[in-house]
Amino acid sequence: MSAMPVETEITRIRVGTDAAARDIAMRLFRAEMASEKPTLVWLGGYRSDMTGTKALEVERHAQAIGTDCIRFDYSGHGASGGDFKDGTISRWLEESLAVVDHAVAGRMILIGSSMGAWVALRLIEELRARGQGKRVAGLVLIAPAPDFTAELIEPNLTEAERSSLAERGYFEEVSEYSPEPNVFTRALIEDGRENRVLRGPIATGCPVHILQGMRDPDVPYTHALKLMEHMPADDVVMTLIRDGDHRLSREDDIVKLKQAISAMLAKA
Repeated sequence: MSAMPVETEITRIRVGTDAAARDIAMRLFRAEMASEKPTLVWLGGYRSDMTGTKALEVERHAQAIGTDCIRFDYSGHGASGGDFKDGTISRWLEESLAVVDHAVAGRMILIGSSMGAWVALRLIEELRARGQGKRVAGLVLIAPAPDFTAELIEPNLTEAERSSLAERGYFEEVSEYSPEPNVFTRALIEDGRENRVLRGPIATGCPVHILQGMRDPDVPYTHALKLMEHMPADDVVMTLIRDGDHRLSREDDIVKLKQAISAMLAKA
């Protein structure tokens, strides 16, 4: 992977009102020549930000092919305002909707990583409910973790974690990706139940490409297979990467990601 061009500048929008108001930081790359190609919209994972390898490479790919790219940080993440412990799927979904409404004029391809895939699926639900589903030309989902609070966290809570949730409103676990522990709040888990997408058939109305590592220690590949089973009416392609981990940030993984985006653009 070669060096990134000069970093795009941060712009900010205000989301929410009164005590819930927070500033959301975005980096908006605009292609030099106006293009009818869909805008690439990056939706990051839990505790990740828009400066990660995959996010940067998605923007670099947009520059190479001549289309726009939007990266942003959820509240409590990266350069955005707000307290991480206030974060819920509903809150981060509200911010994602605000970003695409503000920054995307035409069609877009949503690229969701881990939790960002859950946000992407909820985002398209909300757009379809508005009658704006055709704004989304495709979904690229990387190690998708829809419903991870209900499907992957709650069933595996220890008694100590349940007690911490009841008494403190959150519990912590060691992170493999940061010296700081992961924090999961009662609000996140309760709100997650209200945002579940694996309760019945999922209809996106657009092509979907799933990239999933088979050695993912955080989101088992069977979870991606379950998601695919919930999408009977969609054009879904899944790429299983035998030695792939959760991040899928190796050079070969990035090549597969860019190929998936290019294939999606060819269908748009």
